[in-house]
Amino acid sequence: MSSQDSQQVEFDPKNMIFRRLGNSGLRVPVFSLGGWLTLGGTVVGDPVKDIIKTAFDAGINMFDTAEVYAAGKSELEMGRVIKELNLKRSDLVITTKLFWGGGKAPNNSGLSRKHIIEGTQASLERLGLDYVDVIFAHRPDATTPIEETVRAFNYVIEKGWAFYWATSEWSALEIEEAHQIAARLGLIAPIAEQCQHHMFHRERPEKEYSPLYAKYNLGTTTWSSLASGLLTGKYNDGIPEGSRFAQHSDFFKKTVAELQSPEGQEKIRKVKELTKLAEELGTSTAALALAWVAVNPNTSTVILGASSPQQVTENLKALDVLPKLTPAVLEKIETILANKPDEPNVYGRPGLDTRRKAFF
Repeated sequence: MSSQDSQQVEFDPKNMIFRRLGNSGLRVPVFSLGGWLTLGGTVVGDPVKDIIKTAFDAGINMFDTAEVYAAGKSELEMGRVIKELNLKRSDLVITTKLFWGGGKAPNNSGLSRKHIIEGTQASLERLGLDYVDVIFAHRPDATTPIEETVRAFNYVIEKGWAFYWATSEWSALEIEEAHQIAARLGLIAPIAEQCQHHMFHRERPEKEYSPLYAKYNLGTTTWSSLASGLLTGKYNDGIPEGSRFAQHSDFFKKTVAELQSPEGQEKIRKVKELTKLAEELGTSTAALALAWVAVNPNTSTVILGASSPQQVTENLKALDVLPKLTPAVLEKIETILANKPDEPNVYGRPGLDTRRKAFF
């Protein structure tokens, strides 16, 4: 063992919960940390190190990024911090995503074999790593045959540049086709789906994907589980200065406008009711909302966003809320939300009501 190896920081999982990522043998923390809009974007330099160190020290060893986040700077910052903190690579689960590459050349984006291979190599270079644990197809590509995409990701895995591949915001039919192609050709199928899932966005993760959970044991790595901050309660009385909606006003322009509509005001009313319930449980609205997504047995990990170490610590209070989400409490939440998807019946299979089948 080299002196550098002996000085590497060892991972301590603390009281973190770990689950298998889909049908793979890969164990991931129920809460992970992502770089969207923050790491390399609004947060650069030493604050990035502080955030990642706080997460790592609290039992988070999975870090998610993408080639498009901050135009590649998210991967650069994350890779730099991993090296500076001297974190042991085998202790980490690093994931990135491909679709929107840089530059104006027509082949610098999408899910062609060319971009998947070249994009993977570029991401690894920015991260300063030999491999990532999971590489995601960041969106479906209607201009590329799915068979080409499956073959390309299989090649990436065979080259040792990634251990697994997965999808993000693909439809159930597209994921099903990828699985069928992989089975027919003896190739590797996607193990997970990175989807938006929160109290106001439920149809796709809870209804559309239901047959995939039953058939393939598909796992989800959820993003925006606080609805970009709406479910923290911070927007109950307007848009505070320094908030995500304020800092990224152009990106969230449509969302902010919708908050002024009757539907948006109804969401605010529900958040206020959830805040009262959270207070009864001795926690915050954010922790309750995060735990609500995490308690779903099809959720492998909930990706947290953070612009400060304190935000990481606050969000991880959701771990203490998980045991409190009894069937009675979940029923109270359903009464407040009043938006539970209808029972699905896709591909001729009956729907599965998995909301209360939490596991720890």
